[in-house]
Amino acid sequence: MNKLSVFLFSFVVLSTGFFSACNDMKDDYSTNPNHRLSFSVDTLSFDTVFTTIGSATRRFMVYNTNKEVLLIESIRLQNTEKSGFRFNIDGRAGESFSNIRIMGKDSLFVFVEVTVNPTGHNEPFLQEDRMEFTTNGVKQSILLQAHGQDATLLKGGTVFDKDTLLTAERPYLIYDSITVERDVVVSIAEGASFFMHDKAKWIVKGTITASGTLEKPVTFRGDRLDNLLTDLPYDRMAGLWGGIYFKEESFDNIMEHVVVRNATYGVVFDESTPERSKLKLTNSQLTNSKENLLSAINCNIEAINTEFSNAGRGIVSLFGGEYHFIHCTLVNNFKFSPGRNGQSVLTLSNFIVQEEGEKSFPLTKAAFDNCIIDGSLSEGTESLGGELAVKKNNSGELNYSFNHCAIKTKETDNDGFKSIQFLTKDNAIRYKSIGSDDNNYLFDYRIDVSIDSKGKPKEKQPVIGKADRSVAGKYPVDRMGIDRLAGKDGVDIGAYEYVPDLKEKE
Repeated sequence: MNKLSVFLFSFVVLSTGFFSACNDMKDDYSTNPNHRLSFSVDTLSFDTVFTTIGSATRRFMVYNTNKEVLLIESIRLQNTEKSGFRFNIDGRAGESFSNIRIMGKDSLFVFVEVTVNPTGHNEPFLQEDRMEFTTNGVKQSILLQAHGQDATLLKGGTVFDKDTLLTAERPYLIYDSITVERDVVVSIAEGASFFMHDKAKWIVKGTITASGTLEKPVTFRGDRLDNLLTDLPYDRMAGLWGGIYFKEESFDNIMEHVVVRNATYGVVFDESTPERSKLKLTNSQLTNSKENLLSAINCNIEAINTEFSNAGRGIVSLFGGEYHFIHCTLVNNFKFSPGRNGQSVLTLSNFIVQEEGEKSFPLTKAAFDNCIIDGSLSEGTESLGGELAVKKNNSGELNYSFNHCAIKTKETDNDGFKSIQFLTKDNAIRYKSIGSDDNNYLFDYRIDVSIDSKGKPKEKQPVIGKADRSVAGKYPVDRMGIDRLAGKDGVDIGAYEYVPDLKEKE
C-alpha cells in the first residue's frame, strides 16, 4: 500500500482523550510534580503562510505516559492577541482551557491554525508563539512557528487591459482567473511567482513575455504550501489549479526560464494559425499535470532546452501546425494514472476529433532534434507506437522528422527517422530519480550513470554522446547552464547534459 493509500485509509482518526470539567472531587488524579506530560513534538512549524490567508491545520499529540490520572490545570497561548495562532483540543475550540483531565496512558489531540497579518515588507518573516501547559504547578510549552509572507492578492477575476509589468517584489496569490486582453502585453520579471488557487487559470488573448533566469525563474504553481503527508508536499501533486490557456488571437508569447507545475490542464493552445509565432519556450520546465501537459491546435511553437514531464494523459499533443523542438526532454512516469488510457508521450496528428466532429489541419512541420521521448509505456509492437503516436487521415499532409533522438517506440527504418536511439527495457535511460513512494514522488530527469570505484561508468547510456553536434553548436548551454560542448564523451540527447558525479561511486 503506497503512502497516499495509507493516508486515505487513516484520514479519520479517533481520539482516545476526552474533556472533563473535573468538578467531581472524587476524581483521583496525581498531584506529584514529577508526573508530567509528554508531546509528539517540541516545535510545531508551518510552511510559508500568506498574510490574511489562513493556514492549513497542523496537529500534535499530548501524552500522559504515567499510570495515574493527570489534571492539566491550564492550556493557553502566551501571546494570543498578537500571534495569530489558534487551537482546539479534541475538537473544542477556545483561547484557553482549564482543568482538563487526561487518563493514565492516554492522549489528547491538539489542532493548530494560524493567520498572519500583513507587515508591508517584501521579505518572509518569522511569527512565533508558545502553547503553555500547566500540570501540578509545572509549566511545559510547545513552540509554534510560522513563516509569513506578504503577497499581492488578485481576486475576483483580474483583467489586464493595458500593457503591464509584473515584478518579483512579492509573490502573487491568484484566485479565480487572470485575463490578458487582446493586443495587451504582460511582461513578467525574473523571479516572479504566481501561486494559483484551486481552479484558477490564466486566459491569454494578448501576449505574455516571461523573462526568468536560471537563478530566478518565473514560476506558476498551486498555492498549497503545506504537506499532504508528513514528508510529501502538495507541491508534488497534480491538479491544484486550472492551467494556462492561449486563445486563438494570442501570438508572440515568450517564456524563458519558466516553471509551470501541478496544474489540471497544463498549457493549452486553442486553434490558431501557424503563420505567426505562438510561443517560443526556452530553458523551461512544464511538469506534473493532471490531464494533458501541452496541447496545441494549428499553432507555431518552438521549444528549446525544455523539460516536459509527467501528466495523467499525454505530454505533448500537436494537431496540425508547425513545431520545432530542440534539445528537449519529453518523458512521462506519472504515478497517479500509470495507464494514461494508453496515451503516448508525444502525439502528432493532422486532425482532431471534437464534439462537433472531426476537423483536419495540415501538420506542415514537426521537427525534433536531439530530443528524448520516453516514459512508462512499453515500446509497443508497431512502429510509431509506444510513447510516440502518429495519426493521419486522408485530408491533409503530415510531415515529421526526428534527428538524433532517443524514442521509446519500435525500431523502424522510416525516412522521418535519422540516427535514432530506440529505447527498450534493455536500452533504457537511467535518470537521477523517476519518483516512488520511497523518494516522495520526487522526479529528476537529469541523466545518471552508475560509477565504479575508479570513476568509470558501469553501464552505457543510450543518450550520452549521441546528439547531433551541429545542432548543439547553436545551443551550446543546457537547461541548467552546463556547457554541452565541453564534455569528452560528446554531446548528449535531451535538455540536460550529463555531468559525472564522482562522489556517488558505487
